[in-house]
Amino acid sequence: MVTILYTFDRRFMWKTFEAVDRHVTVTTAALPLRPEAANYQSSIPELEASIESAADLDAAVYEADPDVVVQNHRFEAAALGERPAFHDEYPVVHLRHGASVGRGEIDNTTRDLGDVVDLALAPGERWAARYREAFPESVDIAVVGIPEADDLVGTDPPRERCVLYAPTNHNYGGGCYLETAEVVLDTFADTDYRLLFRPHPMDRIEEPGASVTERCRERIADLRNVVFDEADTPRESMLAADLLVSDYSGIVTEWLHTGRPLVQLTAVASGSDVPELGYATDELTLETMDRLYENGYPPTIERRVDEQLAALGIPMDGHAGERAAREVVGCTQ
Repeated sequence: MVTILYTFDRRFMWKTFEAVDRHVTVTTAALPLRPEAANYQSSIPELEASIESAADLDAAVYEADPDVVVQNHRFEAAALGERPAFHDEYPVVHLRHGASVGRGEIDNTTRDLGDVVDLALAPGERWAARYREAFPESVDIAVVGIPEADDLVGTDPPRERCVLYAPTNHNYGGGCYLETAEVVLDTFADTDYRLLFRPHPMDRIEEPGASVTERCRERIADLRNVVFDEADTPRESMLAADLLVSDYSGIVTEWLHTGRPLVQLTAVASGSDVPELGYATDELTLETMDRLYENGYPPTIERRVDEQLAALGIPMDGHAGERAAREVVGCTQ
């Protein structure tokens, strides 16, 4: 028996739970729901189970017999197609993986999870307000922040002319990767910038992104100033970077905790408008990067970013993991 059981279906999702788990003192375990999610690099003990049906998931949860289940996925609706019975016996907490802005993720969450969660932990007031509108009144809602971004708060920029390129995925997020990956390499190749090239994990294994990733990986092998970022999480790369180039990926709201400049590429495959949380452009140039590196945002953009941050309502004090932990542990008492 464990007190807290975390469940997730993609390997890259464990980082959210680890940022919370370090603040709890009760027994915990994690249950990967897909084979490819197993063997993650975490201090949280891993349970083994083959999950091919709602009955399989029920059996795994019943065997662990937790006081509370914490999830950051829509696996049951997307892959199982039915509601497991354990929801009737154990409290369930939803904690977002990635707080993207502009991808419709809030609508997906409220559509699929309204009848399966008891407590929804929101990254900021923007999410909480939508949860209150769409979730049943029985669902409790608390604003906690973004736990995996806590370590970014208060860090100094390295001032090493380092750029992180990390867009959202193509198949699920409709991001800019297919349109911009090779353009980004063209822009930074053999310059005095160091580029950390980080495709989304799904664009490394699923087409059409996988082919683009392979071409870029082969080219990067011959570029002295570009590194293909293989790390399980983007934390170290964000700490090492002076600027982020992305779109409306969830990494954007993590990056906002650094206070460093963000370049948002607006040529996204979905055709959606990219909410401007930084310097938005459909044309990446070294001149733009130089200005942002040396001077930060122009005053008009800085004011707009401040307004957007206020509207998001994300507490960026470095204590999101602690708040989330208190809420989760509260469900065990």
